[in-house]
Amino acid sequence: MTEPLRVGVVGCGVIAQVMHLPHLAELRDIFEISALCDVSEPVARECADRYGVPVVHTSWADLVAERLDLVLVLTSGSHAPIAIAAARAGSHVFVEKPMCFSLAEGRLMLTAARDAGVRLMVGTMKRYDPAYERLLELMPLHDLRLVRSTTLESPFQPYVQTYPLTAAHPAPADVVAALRADEDARLAAALPEGGAEDRYCYRWMLLDNLVHELNMLRGALGEPHRVYQARLGRTVCDISLGFGTTEVHMSWVDLPGMAHYRQELAFYALDRRVTLTLPSPYLRGAPSQLTIEGGEHGTPHAWQTVEVVSYQEAFKRELIEFEAAIRTNRDPRTDVFDGLHDIALCAAIARAHITGQQVDDPSALPAWADELATAQDLSPAARS
Repeated sequence: MTEPLRVGVVGCGVIAQVMHLPHLAELRDIFEISALCDVSEPVARECADRYGVPVVHTSWADLVAERLDLVLVLTSGSHAPIAIAAARAGSHVFVEKPMCFSLAEGRLMLTAARDAGVRLMVGTMKRYDPAYERLLELMPLHDLRLVRSTTLESPFQPYVQTYPLTAAHPAPADVVAALRADEDARLAAALPEGGAEDRYCYRWMLLDNLVHELNMLRGALGEPHRVYQARLGRTVCDISLGFGTTEVHMSWVDLPGMAHYRQELAFYALDRRVTLTLPSPYLRGAPSQLTIEGGEHGTPHAWQTVEVVSYQEAFKRELIEFEAAIRTNRDPRTDVFDGLHDIALCAAIARAHITGQQVDDPSALPAWADELATAQDLSPAARS
């Protein structure tokens, strides 16, 4: 029998309470929640009482100093400072998206993990959705001409009303002010060519929302060769990308009038159409749906199948993936390099929005990434 990994969780907000903490508790044979941290002590204390966690902190520096195998960073904002400190303390690190705000921060995260010999995983959980994995089995589609990504954003509060969440306990005002100032400084360094509104859209529309869609597209199609155009706003975003001969049209719209989240990735090929429909990420165990359409050239004959692949929860499956990666000393599927490509792509889309110009090779990484990968035997060739 292998001892469960000792886990510390930094950030006890909604996604931690709805997904990560319940799944860690369910997976008690491989995980043991050893310590919790939140800037609001009442929130951390209530979560600790609910899950029988013996240690509570309000400072992440105190948590990473604990003797832990794994630290989950579930806070808002850039995860670079906590991830770097946790890696240097010898813990494997899981970070929720966004991984960080810039490639410069990502480089420090990668270096810290490499030097400490620990693994770093980015929580782009939709890559672990069973229906998405089934989609990959159908790829590549013959003569894939167009991909359409459409996300209808909606309020999340109605979706989480049935879960036993802690009461709201605001963090101390001086702590909140310091966190906001730190985030503003990091965003200014990440996107110096942009104004306040550009940085807002980069932070919230791209890094917080559309990073999921971009990550799924990259997982299915590889790296894009061009950002054709990008228009970013607080209520509507419109982005066009090129993946070789395949064009990708992305639309994101905020519709706060009702709780009806809907996300679709539709792949249009010459003889096949495949649509992945994903539910709200706040609904535990809600299945995604895969619709496959086909026909016979030159005839009216056409057919359609709708697949519900599994009711397994993607958030839970990504935790299982990371535990297996740690045990077998390999990188998880959504590793630090995958996260770096997402950051590069989001920054390139923001630049296209600001300048009105196309951006080539938008997800390409600087030379230092390949040098660090080679030093750690994690180059693309070594990982394939």
